Amino acid sequence: MRFLLQNNLHSRLHKLSFIFMGSLRTTATSFVPVAPLTIPSSCSLSRRVFHFSSKRLVPAFAFKPINNNHHPLPLKIKPKEFSSVTNPKNYPNPNPALLDTRQLEILKLKLKELGIDIDDCAPGMEHRLLCPMCKGGDSEEMSLSLYIEHDGLSAVWMCFRAKCGWKGSTKTLADSKTLQSSLKEFSKIKAIREITEESLGLQPLCDELRGYFAERMIKAETLQKNRVMQKRNGSEVAIAFTYWRKGKLVNCKYRDITKRFWQEKDTEKVFYGLDDIEEGSDIIIVEGEMDKLSMEEAGFYNCVSVPDGAPAVVSKKDVPPEEQDIKYQYLWNCKEYLKKASRIILATDGDPPGQALAEELARRVGRERCWRVRWPKKNEVDHFKDANEVLMYLGPVALREVIDNAELYPIRGLFNFRDYFDEIDAYYHRTLGDEFGVPTGWKALNELYNVVPGELSIVTGVPNSGKSEWIDALLCNINERVGWKFALCSMENKVREHARKLLEKHIKKPFFEASYGGSAERITVEEFEQGKKWLSDTFSLIRCENDSLPSIRWVLDLAKAAVLRHGVRGLVIDPYNELDHQRPVSQTETEYVSQMLTMVKRFAQHHACHVWFVAHPRQLHNWVGDPPNLYDISGSAHFINKCDNGIVIHRNRDPEAGPIDRVQVCVRKVRNKVAGTIGDAYLSYDRVTGAYMDID
Repeated sequence: MRFLLQNNLHSRLHKLSFIFMGSLRTTATSFVPVAPLTIPSSCSLSRRVFHFSSKRLVPAFAFKPINNNHHPLPLKIKPKEFSSVTNPKNYPNPNPALLDTRQLEILKLKLKELGIDIDDCAPGMEHRLLCPMCKGGDSEEMSLSLYIEHDGLSAVWMCFRAKCGWKGSTKTLADSKTLQSSLKEFSKIKAIREITEESLGLQPLCDELRGYFAERMIKAETLQKNRVMQKRNGSEVAIAFTYWRKGKLVNCKYRDITKRFWQEKDTEKVFYGLDDIEEGSDIIIVEGEMDKLSMEEAGFYNCVSVPDGAPAVVSKKDVPPEEQDIKYQYLWNCKEYLKKASRIILATDGDPPGQALAEELARRVGRERCWRVRWPKKNEVDHFKDANEVLMYLGPVALREVIDNAELYPIRGLFNFRDYFDEIDAYYHRTLGDEFGVPTGWKALNELYNVVPGELSIVTGVPNSGKSEWIDALLCNINERVGWKFALCSMENKVREHARKLLEKHIKKPFFEASYGGSAERITVEEFEQGKKWLSDTFSLIRCENDSLPSIRWVLDLAKAAVLRHGVRGLVIDPYNELDHQRPVSQTETEYVSQMLTMVKRFAQHHACHVWFVAHPRQLHNWVGDPPNLYDISGSAHFINKCDNGIVIHRNRDPEAGPIDRVQVCVRKVRNKVAGTIGDAYLSYDRVTGAYMDID
């Protein structure tokens, strides 16, 4: 029995969904008329309601060119012919034998807690109510569709306003399964009914409605070409936008003066103005019928409008298959028209829902052939919202210029140089200050190597050649000159010993009174305290607290935090072989090194942070004391292939070859010729303070 009732409920939900299938921002809804306007059969409307001057009076920077709030009696049509409320003749009255009045009362209480009042709602029927979540929006439309099962044991509901979309279900029995699966049944395909102008009772527009369009800068010829008509029901009237495919009427959408919309149910969903793009290679898509008509006033006839308005936000889900993409079924119904187009211009509204609609359309038709429109500024803060606003305020020439200046729709990862012109201008005029890099502090080296933010420098040398000492001295020089801060991932140094080396270079005195210091004065207590503050302000330490080796991703994540939190401009990773280099069995070391260095370079570029990566050379057999080559680095030739700068630090160990305090800095690769060139520089190393100095 329960299975049969569930199936019956599903079938009711199918019909419920058909009524609203087209509703997004504009809902196929019925509503209760408020103070309806009585219109004589001659269609002469009160001038108190419509006042159209012969002059074009446009207020400066008004948000809404036409304010309908002063119309005390809005023009509208009774909804009974278009009501989506279920006809009792189509649905049998609830069987008293099946209806449990006690359970129905429980259901009413549960729904009341959610703000849904069903006191006047009968089981076995679909009802239209005011949504307690969105209150029907500004127009207070009855957008919540509620269906109560025949036995009164369950109910399912959905709000068909795109900005809301609230849906749910409940049962009186606590142990019953939810009806969420029922909501999915809303998307079943409906049977399309045939309509004609005669069967809908459409009429030519009366003078007052033509005057309304004239106030919106839409000419009578444009209305006639697009077969804009009216629908009368007694003393009430509404605008009728007729939808045609190959000369056949397939749908009709209605609008009253208070901007309430509804559509004929069980009709085919297509673009408004579909026949106008049958042979078009360029197609313009707008968000409303009024915008489509406005485009024609600007001379664009290859324009269509979506039938259902815009969603509130872009869906986070992937685009569903064609048969399940119910909200955008009109796109698939018209795909033979769209596939011919080489360029699709998305001229949707400038508000967030309009931009969300543009993104949803681009996802389906292909971003690569989409252009987008940027509506001009209304004032220093606001932009015009749509094509009709631009037409009314700025005129058809301005609207045409806006469309002609449509820009390529952005594709993630695909850019044009114009997207970077501001950065290129700053580079040309050297307003950034570091276009040539930051000097090293040594005259002999500045001609060869300068430190550029966003680059990767690989530093190598045989063991005990002073690679780490030289980098520390370089950091001290840069901090002294330009105030950079650094993150240090130095796994071979104890923290206290690293602090000693840095303080000696910074203060230019030995840390201890020891033999290496000779007769030099030790750092005083006052200098030591000041030095500790300098260490704290200048450096962030990246260290693994346990005995495990850190991975490169772990290091870069912490370096990113240091950049964002402390303004770090430089990162030292010393050395490569102290990192955890676990890799898949199928991946070679060369492939791994390439992937790792790519990650490091992306970090450097994204955060404008210079990275020094220390890498040891492989074991050199028959080494005779010459500086190693960058290709001698252990692991892969990618160390030299991928780096921006390649530096070899070499210390003289032969007294007969020259002073043993002489250090050779071999610049073996410079990708950026603005910052340096290949060559050798010689520095003198002070063993007492660990400082490096120009020899002359």
